[in-house]
Amino acid sequence: MAKKLTPKPAKKAAKKPAAAAAAKPSDHIESHLVEKRVFKPSRAFAKQAHVPSLDAYRDEWKRSLRSPDKFWAGEAKGLLWRKKWKTVCEWKPPFAKWFSGGRLNVAENCVDRHCAGPDKNKAAIIWEGEPGETRTITYSQLRREVAKFANVLKRNGAKKGDRVLIYMPLIPEAAIAMLACARIGAVHSVVFGGFSSESIKDRALDSGATMIVTADGGYRRGAIVPLKQNVDNALKDGSTGVKRVIVFRRAHNEIHIEEGRDVWWHREMDYVTPDCPPAEQESEDPLFILYTSGSTGKPKGILHTTAGYLLGAQVTTRNVFDLRPDDVYWCTADVGWITGHTYLVYGPLANGATVLMYEGAPNWPEPDRFWRIIAQHGVTILYTAPTAIRAFIKWGNEWPAKHDLSSLRLLGTVGEPINPEAWMWYHQVIGGGRCPIVDTWWQTETGAIMITPLPGATPTKPGTATLPFYGVDAAIVDDAGRELGANEGGKLVVRKPWPSMLRGVWGDPKRYKEQYWTEYSKQGFYFTGDGARRDEDGYFWITGRIDDVLNVAGHRLGTAEVESALVSHEAVAEAAVVGCPDEIKGQGVAAFVTLKGGMKADKDLKEKLRRHVSEMIGPIAKPDQIRFTDALPKTRSGKIMRRLLKQIAAGQTVSGDTTTLEDLNVLARLQAADDE
Repeated sequence: MAKKLTPKPAKKAAKKPAAAAAAKPSDHIESHLVEKRVFKPSRAFAKQAHVPSLDAYRDEWKRSLRSPDKFWAGEAKGLLWRKKWKTVCEWKPPFAKWFSGGRLNVAENCVDRHCAGPDKNKAAIIWEGEPGETRTITYSQLRREVAKFANVLKRNGAKKGDRVLIYMPLIPEAAIAMLACARIGAVHSVVFGGFSSESIKDRALDSGATMIVTADGGYRRGAIVPLKQNVDNALKDGSTGVKRVIVFRRAHNEIHIEEGRDVWWHREMDYVTPDCPPAEQESEDPLFILYTSGSTGKPKGILHTTAGYLLGAQVTTRNVFDLRPDDVYWCTADVGWITGHTYLVYGPLANGATVLMYEGAPNWPEPDRFWRIIAQHGVTILYTAPTAIRAFIKWGNEWPAKHDLSSLRLLGTVGEPINPEAWMWYHQVIGGGRCPIVDTWWQTETGAIMITPLPGATPTKPGTATLPFYGVDAAIVDDAGRELGANEGGKLVVRKPWPSMLRGVWGDPKRYKEQYWTEYSKQGFYFTGDGARRDEDGYFWITGRIDDVLNVAGHRLGTAEVESALVSHEAVAEAAVVGCPDEIKGQGVAAFVTLKGGMKADKDLKEKLRRHVSEMIGPIAKPDQIRFTDALPKTRSGKIMRRLLKQIAAGQTVSGDTTTLEDLNVLARLQAADDE
């Protein structure tokens, strides 16, 4: 096993790489000024881009809405079909069928077809483990591994339509397991490796899974995550229908093997051949179920099917990231999330790209791990979350300055609206002022990116996802479904079906209708659950979840708007805003604030921040509470657990499931501070 990385003392006065030297710390710029800055694509970038101008984008977007069947039929020719479809789209709101009558296989499209020519020796996956070991898997090697593991699945009883849970660290075998399921027509449901045994049990019960693919353990900040033990705990009462557990040996930690149920991955691979022809799948056959958890109620199993999802993944990956044959593309998401499904596995591999995959934390063993990886592997495209970017800002510019980031040519953000200041830092410090940023909006339910810049075509403004992708008819409407004008805030809807849209909630069609289609059932609009506005240029500004809106003295305030105002202050690295009870106003504003290094947390700064928010938004938005904290309670995916913050702000005892927290000590420190 490779030697583990350990922290090392910082080196003295090394010569700055070209990219780092050009990347000066971002000067403090007031939020309202940052938002008005426009960054046009460079002529050099646009000249080589798939979509070279705003006019070219507009013409194609209009064509895609005017003749959607014709447009998507043309794009679908880029997939490998076993049998051509009869109809492009059958739409009976809220149910859609895309490419009915067509037959294809997702694994064949993502792997096999790239092995027919010289690309068979091209790197498909470059992987780095948290301890520091690396592997490179070519497309021909990937085909062999996927086919063999597909035979392992069949040998252990999996067949078309069966549900298989995948609970793995971020290692190549996680993607191999997904693709192997797709190869034989089994339906995979990936469970994020940071989730608890109860989460595994709930998903196994809801999906009716008969098999789990896991590992002995995985690495996170130098510790071993006991994945197999969590699976054992999930299955111990025998209430699920899981009959087989396949275990990959990753961390070599001691585990229990249940005779008759558990088998080792490596031993099973010795019993099979690499000969496993891809199964023909109907276009609307289920591909995967991915569970999303809300603030209340049990997790929803979002169902995605074969052809439409794959097409959406392929087309958006190619155009949004302007993929080129020599790119080294890194999406930092885990495969347990939809971003990892679409933009770490299916989208890039369907395009024959080289994907980088990293197992561990971004600050292990030091806060420059991401930048070290980019420099070492020559990463050209980086797609990450605003939460991570704000953490990088907090850690300091000296960490990226240690490494040559000049290989980067494109940056992306995903997961939540990015505040303008974080956008500027990302652009200047990481991109050296030369890399376009694609700020993307989409959801687990949409399957693929819906609103985004195209890097060679769209002038960008910090903080906005800009314009709809091809075939996306997005609008901002009021409660009656009437489209609103410029700078009027409302609800974000999609008015026409799109190929990668969810096909339902697993086993619960009633919940599917009620959750997404009841709000505007008369119009047949998909309601995203997000609030937004459009500016005078038609750009979409996502303001956050509708349920993340505070009602302060009768005034509706978006928490994202207040957070953005706080983070625009030069002292603040990150902020989370929630509502708190107020006898007079109904709801007050409670802010949890993390400061940049070297900033002093005191009463004077609290007052300065309150005044700053008042100046940026108005007196109604001035926080009633500001609590300084060294960190915010987050899941391993980077999501802030606002439910816990709401309880703390209300003076309540924290309750509910906290097993997905990245660091339980953060919660303990917040509660201790509240008691003082």
